[in-house]
Amino acid sequence: MTDDVLCKRDLEFLLYEWLDIGALTSRERFAEHSRETFDAVLELSADIAIKEFAPHNKKADQNQPVMRPDGTVEMIDEVGHALEIFAKAGLMSGQFDEELGGMQLPATIARVAMAWLQAANASTASYPLLTMANANLLAEYGTASQIDEYVRPMLEGRYFGTMCLSEPQAGSSLADITTRAIRQDDGTYRVAGTKMWISGGDHELSDNIVHLVLAKTPDGPPGIKGISLFIVPKYLPEANGSSRERNDVTLIGLNHKMGNRGTANTHLAFGDGTHSPRGKAGAVGFLVGAEGRGLSYMFHMMNEARVGVGMLATVLGYTGYRKSLAYAKVRAQGRPLGVKDPLSPPVPIIEHPDVRRMLLAQKSYVEGAMALNLYCARLVDDAATAPESDARAAAALLLDVLTPIAKSWPSQWCLEANSLAIQVHGGYGYTTDYDVEQHYRDNRLNPIHEGTHGVQGLDLLGRKVVMQGGAGMVLLGAEIEKTIGRASELGGQAAAQAEQLGAAWTQVVDTTMRLWSTGDPAVALANSSLYLESFGHVVIAWIWLEQLVAAGDREGSFYDGKRAAARFFYTFELPKVAQQLTTLASLDTLLLDTDPNCL
Repeated sequence: MTDDVLCKRDLEFLLYEWLDIGALTSRERFAEHSRETFDAVLELSADIAIKEFAPHNKKADQNQPVMRPDGTVEMIDEVGHALEIFAKAGLMSGQFDEELGGMQLPATIARVAMAWLQAANASTASYPLLTMANANLLAEYGTASQIDEYVRPMLEGRYFGTMCLSEPQAGSSLADITTRAIRQDDGTYRVAGTKMWISGGDHELSDNIVHLVLAKTPDGPPGIKGISLFIVPKYLPEANGSSRERNDVTLIGLNHKMGNRGTANTHLAFGDGTHSPRGKAGAVGFLVGAEGRGLSYMFHMMNEARVGVGMLATVLGYTGYRKSLAYAKVRAQGRPLGVKDPLSPPVPIIEHPDVRRMLLAQKSYVEGAMALNLYCARLVDDAATAPESDARAAAALLLDVLTPIAKSWPSQWCLEANSLAIQVHGGYGYTTDYDVEQHYRDNRLNPIHEGTHGVQGLDLLGRKVVMQGGAGMVLLGAEIEKTIGRASELGGQAAAQAEQLGAAWTQVVDTTMRLWSTGDPAVALANSSLYLESFGHVVIAWIWLEQLVAAGDREGSFYDGKRAAARFFYTFELPKVAQQLTTLASLDTLLLDTDPNCL
């Protein structure tokens, strides 16, 4: 059953034959580890995913959390049981420092460990995913007492965490949030406002819920510079042996989405007077860091969450591909062209070229996206632990450039893989008897989660490729050129694809310069979503060429499969980019010129 979720052989290839994760053990932070310890963690994660997370995936989808009359949340028991097993295994703290009870695992290994859980059950996996991101932020920016009070219990699995950004009227426009925080004489703040779309915002799964809340202080400047970050726990810390006290955080209602139905997605009120902590209304909040720095701190969590969403989109597409592949091998229907005998037995549908097309397309999307996600995770490790400061800075810069793509490209194309998985199943694909329709619904959320394609396109073209005088794009280009050079030396398919990639990257660079040549940001950014898509395709083509180089001349069906998927992407996908970039270079202003009344 494991290979119906993810492919262990592919993960081994990416980790050890391509990224050489074993080499990280030469660095001080990972010196206590070895490939054996890495594999043990991944085996444990896969085992928990298959035995504890996967069995209730469909049940959770069919039995969404319910808000009881008393305001508490009811959900199926299996969710809590699976999370308890996960926490007891120590996986919540895997990536964290030993002094916090962690294993100091590389981010790359921790990312794969979480990928197993996400692939098995996206809804249940969202609780620890958000909690670990929350704890990571507080471990970086919180005080020693905040770390003791909140981070340690989260890493033990006793507390869970959230991120509270969006509001009903503001959506992704965080400059327009209206939640307020007023400083009190004791140094705490009273927080008042509402937050929307908060995953894991209320439940009975843990002893406490640690909300990280963006809010504005009365004397702060307008816009994002006036935003601060606060810890607002569901229950206040115990003081002098007193029993814990309910904070003024109230569940207004649950949002019922088309996917991820097992996650309690909430609308929360802070400080509406339902509760009176410490004798008066208002949610008690604790400032993280300095006032006015909230968004910069939250970006630490948001960027981690963006890459996490990209991985979630990847694994949902990946497990859909694996299941459609297994189905295509056993579903007998039709006969090969040229067979005229109606009494001849039908063949497995994988024998039909169009089914192979759909399978190869899925493979090229999901294995390309998986490789990109793990490459980004390796950059996280290098940015934190590379021996040379220049190498650390370069890894951080390259990760900055790739983050919008790592989030958005899998969200678009691994969703397309899910659509193809349904198609491979035919009429059975859109029934609840098979898993692939749920994977599609779960994955459809990810093009919106943590910033839409439009937001990521603006970030990539408007900020990432031009920051520091374009240093990030130059660095990415240098890495692509290194790959082209190695592939050219191999000859054959790799060399031919290296030439294609070189031409595509040159066109990306020329188009980027053309877009900014007018000096008009409105014109440059008008088609930034198309830019994101074409840029992403070129990056995935690069990642596929990297895999071809790693495969070298090794023989066997696994390596032949890599070559076939790369050939598919270069034959059917990369050529699309040329026309997209040509359209971008034309500086078309249709989207600026169209009167909204015409729509």
